[in-house]
Amino acid sequence: MNTRRIHFLTALIWLTLSVGSFAADDFPKELTSFEPIAANPVFTGAGDGNWDVKIRERGWIIRDSRQWRMWYTGYDGTRPGKKMLGYATSHDGLKWTRHPANPIYSEHWVEDICIVPHERTLYMFAEGEQDRAQLLTSNDGLTWTRVGRIDVRLKNGEPIPDGPYGTPTAWHEDGIWNLFYERGDKGIWLARSTDLKTFTNVQDEPVMLPGPDEFDHDQIAMNQIIKHNGKYYAVIHGARKPSDPAQPSVWATGLAMSTDLIHWKKYPGNPLRPISENKSSGLLIHDGQEFRLYTMHNRVDVHVNRKD
Repeated sequence: MNTRRIHFLTALIWLTLSVGSFAADDFPKELTSFEPIAANPVFTGAGDGNWDVKIRERGWIIRDSRQWRMWYTGYDGTRPGKKMLGYATSHDGLKWTRHPANPIYSEHWVEDICIVPHERTLYMFAEGEQDRAQLLTSNDGLTWTRVGRIDVRLKNGEPIPDGPYGTPTAWHEDGIWNLFYERGDKGIWLARSTDLKTFTNVQDEPVMLPGPDEFDHDQIAMNQIIKHNGKYYAVIHGARKPSDPAQPSVWATGLAMSTDLIHWKKYPGNPLRPISENKSSGLLIHDGQEFRLYTMHNRVDVHVNRKD
């Protein structure tokens, strides 16, 4: 069988798995239909003269019974500028107050944050320098201890090939830590652990690939996992590489669904509309009545459920 035919068959199999068949409730309106609020942006970089001149990539928001809490990455606005961790709180998820001790963590490079509360500890999965995934822990969300780089292994137990492995997204259930990560935005892999010390790929092929649609034609990353009505939903973002390599990719926010965290179906309406402009690093946060969609790169915008 020639190489062209192999590539064609691979693409056909992926298209079949990605599109598949959809039940009527696979992608409910409360997760797919949003509109921006007039007050956007609700949070931005603080501007010149501050440690967080700009903010970037995925921050993290947790709403509890007392307040809304947001962790975010701030930097001096230059590409090599050190990425540090900031913290802000809110009574409504719209008006935010920066913590007076910001940056609350500056010892190491921290960006693209995912935080999982578990047994009175906050576990932060984040990118470090050179897009290598790392783990930090905290008891209060303000004082963080770096555990170190996350050890990810191939299915056979050997270390994954050297190189970036970023945008770490974690989900804990039934004693198992599920870690999703991307490599150069070329696909999303899944590795699992029971002890947070070593994560082993469930398979050495990605569980989600870019395409075939325009929305994520060339690049893809995962931002969040939620469980809703017995199904898993991943907030993802994707892009088509620009024809001019000097231009940045334009990312948009989308959704995918799974029943086992391994096999995924993308929402056929991706990107989520009317949020089709350059908005990424999305999070679905329940406000007590309905879901809001926050996009966080390079400003925080809020989108609420459309009523029509």
